[in-house]
Amino acid sequence: TYFPFAEMIKFSFYKMKYLTPVDQRKFVGFKNYIDVFRRDDCLGALKLSLYYMVGAIIQLVLALYLATILSFKVKGGNFFKGLMFFPYLICGIAVGFIFKFFYARGFVLDSILQALGIKLEDIPYWLQDKKINNISLAATSVWRYTGQNMILFLGAMMSVDSDLYEAASLDGANKWHQFRYIILPSIKSIVVLNLILSISGSLSAFEPPYVITGGTFGTATYFVMMNSLAHEKGKIGLAAAMAVVLMGLIFIVTIFQQVVMKLIDEDAREERRNR
Repeated sequence: TYFPFAEMIKFSFYKMKYLTPVDQRKFVGFKNYIDVFRRDDCLGALKLSLYYMVGAIIQLVLALYLATILSFKVKGGNFFKGLMFFPYLICGIAVGFIFKFFYARGFVLDSILQALGIKLEDIPYWLQDKKINNISLAATSVWRYTGQNMILFLGAMMSVDSDLYEAASLDGANKWHQFRYIILPSIKSIVVLNLILSISGSLSAFEPPYVITGGTFGTATYFVMMNSLAHEKGKIGLAAAMAVVLMGLIFIVTIFQQVVMKLIDEDAREERRNR
């Protein structure tokens, strides 16, 4: 684990290919790191993470909403839980192929919209139109991970004392009040944890753009661009620098997560002492 990691950091300071002999590698210092933030393809790929971050927020909101509904007695609730969680069990590559055909011109999504009376010429090219293709790809992540987050939220909600709900109902609280004053404060640590994990996951989005579009039409995320530079263009040093930069970003997010979780724990302890 540590030797390849150290080698990757070393490669990031060189201009080289995989088969370049050691004595022919050109030391370039921090030039590769500077290029990561200067090159339009590298920096643009990093900016694409924003689409997946927005998708992650939508996914968490949907998961929290569905989990709240299912935390109360709902007919067919167990079946719905399984139905929502099932996409997470599918291999990411398989999900990519599913949506590759789902978005293909004249296939599933277009056929549904045409059945609703929309003309084919009025339907955008979901994977080629640069105004919408990254939104389409981010939507695949929402579809796949909403169920997982819903189950995590639901598990946290199940730990809330049911007597609190009964007491709130006797005091005239409706479902919204129960969610706002009982459920949300009780699971805020899980909400923050899922949010931060989703953000870090958005930075390393790979399977949807790689499988569905191959990174074409401006859909190459940071990971896809890194893969292309290393394995197709032979720019090992630059790709290694991109990997180190990504590691640094995820490290910052992780530190932020630890600080926020610590503050939440301290608030919870303070609340218990006040009681």
